[in-house]
This record gives sequence, C-alpha cells and structure tokens, in this order.
Amino acid sequence: MKKLLGYLPFHFLLFLILGICCQFFADVLGFGIVTILCIFFSLCILSYFIRKKSLFIFMSWFAFFLLGMLVVYLGDETKNENYYERFLTDSNTSIVKIIKVLKPGNYNYKYKATVIQVDDCITIGSVLLNVQKDSLLNTLKVDDEILLKEEFIEINTSLNPHQFDYKSYLAKQGIHRQVFIEHHEFLMIKSKSESLLGIIYNIRTRIQKSLQSYHFSDDELAVMNALLLGQRQDISKELIDEYSKAGAIHILAVSGLHVGIILLIISSLLKPLKRIKRGKFFKLILIVLFLWFFALLAGMSASVVRAVTMFTAVAIGQFLNKRNAIEHSLIFSMFILLLCKPLFLFEVGFQLSYLAVFGIIWIQPVIYNRWKPRFLLLDKAWQLISVSIAAQLGVLPLSLFYFHQFPGLFLVSNLVIIPFLGFILIGGILILALAYLSILPYFLADFYGFIISLLNSFIAFIAKQEEFLFTAISFSGLKMMTTYLLLIFGFQFFIKTKSKQFLMFLGSILLFQTINIYEKYTTESQQEFVVFHKSRNSILGQRIGAELFVYHDMDSLEIAKQNLLKNYKVGENVQYKLREQLPNVFYQNEQAILLIDSLGIYDLVGLQNPIVILQQSPKVNLERLIAQLKPKQIIADGSNYKSSVLLWQQTCLKTKTPFWSTYQNGAYILK
Repeated sequence: MKKLLGYLPFHFLLFLILGICCQFFADVLGFGIVTILCIFFSLCILSYFIRKKSLFIFMSWFAFFLLGMLVVYLGDETKNENYYERFLTDSNTSIVKIIKVLKPGNYNYKYKATVIQVDDCITIGSVLLNVQKDSLLNTLKVDDEILLKEEFIEINTSLNPHQFDYKSYLAKQGIHRQVFIEHHEFLMIKSKSESLLGIIYNIRTRIQKSLQSYHFSDDELAVMNALLLGQRQDISKELIDEYSKAGAIHILAVSGLHVGIILLIISSLLKPLKRIKRGKFFKLILIVLFLWFFALLAGMSASVVRAVTMFTAVAIGQFLNKRNAIEHSLIFSMFILLLCKPLFLFEVGFQLSYLAVFGIIWIQPVIYNRWKPRFLLLDKAWQLISVSIAAQLGVLPLSLFYFHQFPGLFLVSNLVIIPFLGFILIGGILILALAYLSILPYFLADFYGFIISLLNSFIAFIAKQEEFLFTAISFSGLKMMTTYLLLIFGFQFFIKTKSKQFLMFLGSILLFQTINIYEKYTTESQQEFVVFHKSRNSILGQRIGAELFVYHDMDSLEIAKQNLLKNYKVGENVQYKLREQLPNVFYQNEQAILLIDSLGIYDLVGLQNPIVILQQSPKVNLERLIAQLKPKQIIADGSNYKSSVLLWQQTCLKTKTPFWSTYQNGAYILK
C-alpha cells in the first residue's frame, strides 16, 4: 500500500475521481466553466514564474481534478445543443434507434435507444423505450429504427424511503426520459447503417437460435447466455435469487473473474511461444486479440469492456515484467476507463471488480504465506481458498452497503465452482463456435448441458441452506468507509507488527466504534410519522426510536411481504411491529393527524389545524372540510383513485392549502 501511495499516477487517478464526483453531484462547470478555466490558467502562469515543487504538485493535482470535471461535463448529452429535449413540443414525430436490448419487465419489452431525429432536426440523446408485450409483435433488434409520435416522459423517482432509485440509476447510464408505446403506435423504418454492436447482436442471435434447436432446458440456456454471451435477460428471478444466496451471483455476469480465468488459460496454452524469437511479444498480441474477441462475442457490455480493458493492461504489465506491474496496470486501466466513460465510476460492477482484484493482489499473498502446505493438491486448494477469502474481503464492505446480505457458504460454492469455471468457459466458447457454424454434435451439446445442469443443482442445494445466509444487515456509507480503513490498517499491522501500524489499526477501530455509537444514538433519538405509498392500500408508520409501529389495511400475510417495509427496516436499522387497526387520529410531536377513510367522517370536536390524510377515496366536500378544519397539510395516499386525487389537488390549489400526493411526491415524512 505504501508503494502504491508513492506511485504518481495513483495520485492523478484519485483527483480524477474527485473531479468526476464533484461535477456529477454538484455540476460545478455548469455554473462557470470559463471562470474555473481562467483560474486554472492563472495558476499555470503563476507556477511557471515561481517554479516551486510544492506549487507544481498542487497544479498537477488540480489539473487532473479539473480533467475529471471536464470529462463528465463534455460527456453529458444534456449539455449538447442537439440534445433531443430541446426540440420537443406537444406534437413531435421522432425517430429512435435501438442500441441495447434490456431485461424485459412484467408488461413491457425494454430497450435503450438513441433519439436520432425529432421532426426535421438531427438530435442526440438516450431514452428508455418501453414496448407493450404482445403476441403479434416480434421483439426489436439492435440497429432497428422506428418512427413514433408518443410523448417522452420523465422517469419516476423512488416513492418510498430507501427504495431502489431507478431514476438515479438510469441517469448514471445517461438516460433521463422514457416513452411507452404499443405495437400499433410505431412504424418500422429501414435502418441506414449497421453498427458494430448491431453486427455482434446478429451473430449472437444466430448462436442463440442455433442453441435453441438442441435439448437445453430454459435454465441451462439462460445460464449459458449469461456466462458466455453476457446476456442476463432470460434468467428467471428464482435462479438469480439462488445464485445470490449461494454467494455465486458473480458467476452470472461476465466480469473480471471470467476474463481473468480466460487470460490465465490462454497464457498457459501459449507458453511455448516464449521459446521462439520475439515469442513473448507474439504471445501478448494473441492474448489481447482473444480477450477482445471474447468481449465482442459477449456484446461489448459495460462489465465486459471494463474486465477486458483491466486484463489487457495486466497482460501488458506482465509483458513489461516490471516491479508492481499488475498494480500499476490496474491503475492505468481504471484511469483510461474513467477518461472514456466517467460514469462507470458509479456502477456497482465497476466498483466490485476493481476492489475484488485489488483485494486479491494485496490480501491473498498475506493469507497464503501464513501456511505453506507440502502436498501439491492441498497447496492448490489453499491457493483457491486464500484467493476467495481475499476477494470477498475486498468487496465485503461494499456488498453489505449495497445488498445488505452475506452468504456464509461463499467459500464452499467458490471452492467447488471456480476450479471448473475455466473448463466451462473454454468449453462454452467451443460450443458457441460450433453452434454458429451449425456443426455442433448432439452428444457434445448434451454433455455441456449436463455440466450446466449440475452447476445449477449445486447452487440450488447451497441456496437452500438458509441458516448460513445473513440478510437484512443494516450497513451505512460511513460504516463502509471506516470498515475499509479497518481492513487496510489491520492488514498493515498483520504484516508489520510495529507500534506505528498498531496505533493506526487501533485508531481505525476507535473510529469504527465512534461511528457505530453515533448511528445508534441517532437511530434511538429519531421520531417520525411516515405515509408510505402503496397502490390500492394504506400503510402508515409511526416511528419511536428504533421501533416502527405499522398501521395498515392489508392482509397480515401480504403486509409481511412488502419490500417497502423491509427497505425501511434495513435502511434505518429499526424493527417494525404491525398494527391492523387504523385509528382516526394520530399525534406526532403534538401535531394532530386526522385519517379520513371511505366513510368520510371527520367532524371531531376541538380538532383544529390537523394534517389530514385521505384514504380509500372518501366522498367529502373538500372545500367545506378545509373551511372547517383549516388543515396544515392534506395528504392523499396510494389507496385513492387517481381521478379523485386530481380533483383534490385542484381544490387545494384554489384554496391555497398545501397538498401532497404520494403518487407524485412519494412517501410523506413528518419528523
């Protein structure tokens, strides 16, 4: 770690990352790009005349910080004068081109598309295209162009606390609007050109159709598509859950693990080339070509491009044969990726991939060197175990922060799967090549299908051992960062048992405990009233410290399955208790909260200036209610008809009464 801190490009990478974060979250350049550039060039002139090392170092840091902001600013399509939103009116005709086929939803096929024309104007910008599922409709393909007149609408943000924010997720993919269409609401037009991604998509489609003619089950085909072609659209939710519970979800995403294994195998197979003149250079060329061929085959998805770029840099580092070549190659690959695609930084896959590899580089040797088995087979098993532990430690804090669960049997699943993953990958690539050429023998297809079936059965068995799966773990961002400090300083002390390392390790423990105590204190002192959004139902929560009392009108079995309560429980680190009866009045910090249900009863003596919650579409004269009670706020939850909510909203606007609809604004929280 100390050597890495002394590596100058690592400093540049850190400031590049800071610049990317600063621009993405604060849009600094959007307020004054000229001013910041003037400051930068003024500092450049100053450093030229003063010529001090400290000033030069500061200028270098600032330059890469500014570079990080610039790559985000310049890559933001919404800042471009040809961005399609600038040309939208109430009645547009648009042409969109499919650039990626996404996992379909329950009711719609989903595609990432680019808007290439609005009326007569040439435009740019990505959009989420939702096409209603229909038996008469063949799914669209990459490079298909369609003409449509539907409205581009904003993407809804998350409606409940700690719910997955799909709007934010898509924004990090450069998508800010979506459109919903049915099969009769668009017109296919002839595409003017075929892109590289379109050619790859056609090759992949031909392979998939060829594989479907063999006796593979749906789950076998789905896993093969994920493992070899990087396509996870057809994987069932049940299968994904099983892989997740077994701690093997990374198997289903073509990532650094797959590309690393392929690099290791190809490198071993090409080892004899070293004996010939310039054989080492030819070996590097063949490795790089094969890696990028695999990337093309897997559809050039973001995760595949990241992994192949990473290991291309590693292969070049090994070729140069310099000290710390792998670490420096990884830093270089990360730097290049973020320069080209700065929003990769916010993708979970990007973060997990690099943390897992850095964990293997730094932690695995420390673990492995603590015990050296004499027997070869035992030594290989210990190498595999140490790699799995190191990778898991590298991603553990981040995994707990994002996914809030820990698969206790990850060692067992990885110890069994990873030794055979190389065979599965190389054998799978052979299967794909033969299927594409339509010369795949049935016995070979059946044998490979049997192997995939065994893999799925083993994963299902591990997933059933639910006592080893630790779920609903509350883990904040502060805890994640302090845990990484704890791991770094802990391993530094483990390597060098000296007083300095001990003090830093002790300091990280104290910091972690301080964060823990602070979060526990804030949890226990928190009080709030929450009106959750649930379509067709009412769910209210009154929180007192670390307990949330939930009032609802649902079946007791149904309410226990609600993810909105599970998300709140994990996000806020509380326990909830269910209450089936909804009272007429709540009190939160002396503020009266009146519930009016379908009966429409609200004439309570002495109740003034309450917060009013309307449920189950009550038939009330809202103007009379406002005149009588003078409410501070009127809230309409998800149990009401949307038509009623719109009428109430107009009445509140007329009477200048604050109105809140959970359909539009999400959950209402009163602290």
